[in-house]
Amino acid sequence: MNKPLRRVAIFCGLLVLALLVRVNWVQYVKADELTKDPNNRRVLIDRYAHKRGDIIVDGKAITGSVEAKNGDLKYKRTYKDGAMWAPVTGFASQVYGATQLESIEDDILTGTDDRLFFDRTLSMFTGDKRQGGNVLTTLNGDAQRAAYNGLKGKKGAVAALDPRTGKILALASAPSYDPSTIAGMGDGKAWEKIDKKLNPDDPSLNRALRQTYPPGSTFKAVTAAAALEHGLYDNVDEKTKSPLPWRLPLSTKNLVNDGNHPCENATLRVALQWSCNTVFGKIGADLGNEKMLETAEKFGFNEEQFVPVRATASVFSKDMDKAGTALSSIGQFNTAATPLQMAMVTAAIANDGKLMKPYMVDRLTDPNLDVLEKTSPEEMSQPLSPENAQKLQEMMETVVKEGTGTRAQIQGATVGGKTGTAQHGVDNSEKPYAWFISYAKTDNGSPVAVAVVVEDDNANREDISGGGLAAPIAKDVMQAVLEREK
Repeated sequence: MNKPLRRVAIFCGLLVLALLVRVNWVQYVKADELTKDPNNRRVLIDRYAHKRGDIIVDGKAITGSVEAKNGDLKYKRTYKDGAMWAPVTGFASQVYGATQLESIEDDILTGTDDRLFFDRTLSMFTGDKRQGGNVLTTLNGDAQRAAYNGLKGKKGAVAALDPRTGKILALASAPSYDPSTIAGMGDGKAWEKIDKKLNPDDPSLNRALRQTYPPGSTFKAVTAAAALEHGLYDNVDEKTKSPLPWRLPLSTKNLVNDGNHPCENATLRVALQWSCNTVFGKIGADLGNEKMLETAEKFGFNEEQFVPVRATASVFSKDMDKAGTALSSIGQFNTAATPLQMAMVTAAIANDGKLMKPYMVDRLTDPNLDVLEKTSPEEMSQPLSPENAQKLQEMMETVVKEGTGTRAQIQGATVGGKTGTAQHGVDNSEKPYAWFISYAKTDNGSPVAVAVVVEDDNANREDISGGGLAAPIAKDVMQAVLEREK
C-alpha cells in the first residue's frame, strides 16, 4: 500500500474509532442523564406509549389509562374520584409532569423499574403489550370518603393512621382538584384552577402532609406526655402547682384561659378536660425548653417524614426562653405541625407509647400482581412508657366523655381526644384554626388515630372550635374504620 492510501486508511480508522467511542459514551455513560432530560421527547413518547400501571385501594384501581385522541403520546391517565384521592395519587400529566405517588413510584408504574426487566423482555417475544406495575396502598376507602365528605365546603385536612402498624388509612385535603383535568395535553384553564400562583386557595397543596399549622391546644397532649415522662407529675389526679392568675416568665402579661373552668391548681386530667392554658403553659416553663424539645422530637417534630411522599417537618423550636417555651407548650408561638404529625402523636399515645413509622404503600407488584416489594411495619420511637401512655389515654378519654370533645363519642367504642382552637394572624386577627385529635379503641386495641384541622373562613369566629367543627369529622372517620374491623 502506498503512503497516501495508508494515511487515508489510518484517518478512516481513527474516524471509526472516534465514532465507536462516541456511541458508547452516549449509550452507556450519558444514558441515565439523557433519559432524565426533560427535553428528550423520545422518553416522554415511550412513557405514554403503553398503559400505565395502577394505584390500588381496597383491591380496586383508582387510576386508569385511555388512548389520547391526538398527538404522539398514545395514552393518558384517568382517575376515579380524582378529587378525593388527589392527596394520595398526585397527578401524572403529559404537560406538567407528575407528583406524589405518581412521581415517586413512576418507574414501577411505567414499567421501567429494573425489577420489571423480565416482564419487558417477555413482552418482546410474546407480542403482548407492555404494561406498568401496580402500587397497592394502605388506604381505607371508607375512611377516605368520610374525611373527604367531612371537609366539603371547608378548607383543611385529615390524616388517619393505624396506631398498631403506622399504615395511613386516610389522607384528605380541601379544597382539592381532579387530576384527570390536567392528565392529557389539555388547555391551560384547568391548570389555572390548580396553580397556586393563579388560585390563592391552592387546591394542589397537600395540606395533610405539606402545610404546618399552629396546633393549639392539641399540643397539650405532648406537654402532658413530657410532664409524665420527666417526672414533673406522676398521678393524673393530683393537683398541679398552677396558680391563677399565672404570669408568663419575663413578662408583664398573664396567661389566660378560655371560659370559666376550674383551672387553678387543676389536676392533669381536669386541665386537659377543660384545656387550661395556665396549667400547661406553666408545665412547659417548669420543664424548660430542653426537656420539652426532647419529648416533641420523640414524637417526630423537627424531622421530615417520607411516607414515601415527603411530609414537611413540624416545628418545636430550640433555645427558647421560659416565656417562649410556655407559649409553645400550649401549641402557639413558634410551634407548628402538619395534620400527619398530630395523627402520629395520637397514634403513639393510643399504641401504649410506641410510635410506628407512617407509610401508605403496602406493596409494589408486577402487572400480574406478583409482589416485588412489601413494606413491613417499623417502630420509629418510644415517646412514652406504656404506663404513662395509659395515664394519658385516661385523660384524653375524659375529654371525650365529659369535656370539650363530647361530639366525638362513638357507641360501642372508647374514644380519647383533644380539641384545639389555634390563634391565627398577628394578634389573633385572622379566624382561628379548629383542631381535633382522637383515637378509638375496642377490645382488640386501637385501630385508628385521627387528626383533623379546619380553617373555615366562612364560619363565625364564635362558632369556630375543635369540638364543634373538627370533632364530627374525626368521629365519621373513626366509625368508618371501626365498621371494617368488625
